[in-house]
Amino acid sequence: MDGLKIYRNEDVRRIVAFIPPGHRHIRILIEFSDQRIVLQEATIAAIVRAYIDIATHPSRKAVEMVSRKMDVNERKPSYAEHQLVESNRSEDDILREVAEILGYQQ
Repeated sequence: MDGLKIYRNEDVRRIVAFIPPGHRHIRILIEFSDQRIVLQEATIAAIVRAYIDIATHPSRKAVEMVSRKMDVNERKPSYAEHQLVESNRSEDDILREVAEILGYQQ
């Protein structure tokens, strides 16, 4: 994996939510000072789920979403085959890994 980029709020020029012509699902275009990215709805949904899980829980500090290929009988109708779902890793393990990636002292 390439190096880590951390974007501050001032590095984000704009965010555009849209449904492309001929599609049904939302995309998010994020324009940073140095690049543009588009996220598909399933990724957006996973980020929102993770955010809400942390923000609204009285003690939770970390959750990890991992890519999983789901069979048709495992997922809701019209959901993508590849989903980001919660892993079974402990919060402590996740926080340790993130601290290491970001160079934080624990």
